[in-house]
Amino acid sequence: MLPTLNAKIKQSIALFILLAGAMATLTANATVKSFKKGPDGVTFSLDKGLMKVLVRSADIIEVKYTIFDAFETKPSLVVVNSWKTPTAYQVTATKTEVVITTAKMKVIVNKGTNAITYTDLKGNVITAEDSENKTITPATIAGISTYNVSTQFTSPVNEALYGLGCHPLDSLSINYKGRNQELLIKYLTGAIPVLLSTKGYGLLWDNYSASNFYGAEADNTKFKYVSESGKQVDYFFFYGPSFDHIIDSYRIATGRAPMFGKWAYGLFQSQDRYMSEKEILTVKDKYRDNHIPVDVIVQDWYYWDPLPIGSHVMKPERYPHPKQMVDELHKANIHAMISIWPVFGKGTPNYDALEKMGGLTDITWDNVVTHTFDTYYDAHNPKARELYWDQARDSLVKRYGFDAWWIDQCEPDNGALLDARRQSNFSIGKGIDYFNTYSLQHTKGVYDGWRRDIPGKRAFFLVRQSFAGEQRNAATLWSSDIECTFWNYKNQVPQGINACASGIPYWTSDIGGYHFHWKAADWSQPDKRELFTRWFQFGAFCPIFRIHGKGERALFSDNWDANTKAILLNFDKLRYRLLPYIYSLAGKVTTENYTMMRALTFDFRNDEKAYGIPDQYMFGPAFMVNPVTEQLYTSADADKKAKARQVYLPAATKWYNFWTGEVLDGGQTISAAAPIEILPLYVKAGSIIPMGPHMEYATEKPASNIELRIYPGANGTFKLYEDENENYNYEKGAFATISFNWDDKAHKLTISGTKGHFPGMLKNRTFNIVLVKGAHGSDVEITAKADKVVKYSGKALVVNL
Repeated sequence: MLPTLNAKIKQSIALFILLAGAMATLTANATVKSFKKGPDGVTFSLDKGLMKVLVRSADIIEVKYTIFDAFETKPSLVVVNSWKTPTAYQVTATKTEVVITTAKMKVIVNKGTNAITYTDLKGNVITAEDSENKTITPATIAGISTYNVSTQFTSPVNEALYGLGCHPLDSLSINYKGRNQELLIKYLTGAIPVLLSTKGYGLLWDNYSASNFYGAEADNTKFKYVSESGKQVDYFFFYGPSFDHIIDSYRIATGRAPMFGKWAYGLFQSQDRYMSEKEILTVKDKYRDNHIPVDVIVQDWYYWDPLPIGSHVMKPERYPHPKQMVDELHKANIHAMISIWPVFGKGTPNYDALEKMGGLTDITWDNVVTHTFDTYYDAHNPKARELYWDQARDSLVKRYGFDAWWIDQCEPDNGALLDARRQSNFSIGKGIDYFNTYSLQHTKGVYDGWRRDIPGKRAFFLVRQSFAGEQRNAATLWSSDIECTFWNYKNQVPQGINACASGIPYWTSDIGGYHFHWKAADWSQPDKRELFTRWFQFGAFCPIFRIHGKGERALFSDNWDANTKAILLNFDKLRYRLLPYIYSLAGKVTTENYTMMRALTFDFRNDEKAYGIPDQYMFGPAFMVNPVTEQLYTSADADKKAKARQVYLPAATKWYNFWTGEVLDGGQTISAAAPIEILPLYVKAGSIIPMGPHMEYATEKPASNIELRIYPGANGTFKLYEDENENYNYEKGAFATISFNWDDKAHKLTISGTKGHFPGMLKNRTFNIVLVKGAHGSDVEITAKADKVVKYSGKALVVNL
């Protein structure tokens, strides 16, 4: 036994020496040989390759790593900040590490492994790269010789992770800790490589190839991001610690979201598809004649039928007077949106012109209508983008006066032929390196064109796919062609939350779902009425509020019984009454890089009970929205189901039931009543909510009478934002704000003087101040008797209540 034991010991020692030698080799590959401080950051020479830590600001760090002799010089498509002003920082070094210190944080580089640890100024770790951190590995994909690139971080057990875009068919998990996510843009799969952590930081990976996020590495103690193609690791670190500050930093790097016209925050009426101008004008009449609030009517695809896609022709037999049709909508104070695709059928002048200038790709879409293979233009080619815009502008958008553009099919979608996309040659480079940014570049072209050629009208683009930075192109992301089922509806809630946590402020879904087994659902059936009602309630508290899909589901539809119509109209009215609140949030999105649809961790980052809840979110600072996603009335076992849902009320505040005024303590889970007419809706104590009059379109009435609801129990603030509603003068300072501050202990409301000015702004208005208590100040309707009526002329005043 003893000789055998000695032999095993010797084997173990030999194995240990072998492993130690291997580890030494691995470590040596990542060793810092020297470093040099520059005006924008520190460059590290490694024993193989280079690393640079760029100090973009006191709380924004960019890290680049390559195994090659030089970094890539191609410009970022995502990050548009040129960082012209250097940020002050200091560098110190010991035998084992290099420490970069800014005014807000420290970046500590391990000399032995080049692993980076991020700490606050007191040395508390925010996050850290793993000792096995940044890798670049040779790979062959779709016959292309390239390199996989990855970055790996340590992850404490109590960390929660959000973002990564919208994945419409994904599971209900809201937290990416402990799970993986494909980040490859294709039909019904999105990718926005932005991650937010409850530890107070955010990450942006600046790589455009198909990627994967792995959130459960090493028994859930690490996570990593792997891109299939690249020659360098390139990521941005944003220190918050608040989620709002992280998103602010992200948009400082990638661009601000412009304001939409005020109309864009009202209701969009859309259907797959209106077949004629007569049908569209009939929809207009039915909304207006029935006094149902609406702001937009949408012309979806194949208005060009039977001409090829990309012809940009509204078929005259069905649309004899397109300009007159749009004018009629405008006379009714309704805006017009049209669907235009980035795909071209052969045999059209537009196809021929793009082909002639080298502006087409070899990526084709198997057209589900005509069964032809139609071609995508090259959105990465600046000249092709310009020609594409010119064609759409002159044929449709400016020619007829459309107000908004629906950008469908912009993945680009070529079905399962993903290798064909990888092998494609865009003007900028191989598809394998760029195809996740197709929509980003496509929206850049149409936004730049719109801003130049239609200067007095704010751009609005509804897009099926989005990528980091796309918010700057006036893009709203919608969750694609989901089915008309409760399962699909349930999935949309966390996907909307995570899309907005990815830095894209405007998200929406097709209320009711797009299709039911690729046909129209029978909306007259009770189960579909229940589905639409619940989805509409959720839609009323999304950044953009849209009905769309197969089958008649307008609010005036005969598919709805009287009770369903009444419920739908009530939520439509509520959306319009909340426009002063919503438009102020939109102003905050643009001026302060705010997030309107907020994961609970934006406001309750220290409440771990909120981390894993997939179906609750804040809508602005006041409302906690709790969509009812279970089929409570029309399922087979409906008689056994309570007409309620579980709602967690985050700790450290009190909560008001919006419908009843009941006050509840935070830090508890309740069974919230959820009859079909109710979306459980709670308002945080200390909230100030400005509500306008009942309106049939967003700009029907000036906000001369505002009901200002105050929810006592905590101090609170709100800033009312107003501008000219449509043009870009706000970018030159033509907007105004009024700040409200509630002192709960003193029961005192301070109203600031008006700051700013714009043509046509109100000089005088009335604030009907309502201190919410029980039924007083609850529900949708205008409160019969205000607690104080204040005449306001733009000067500061104090109101005691």
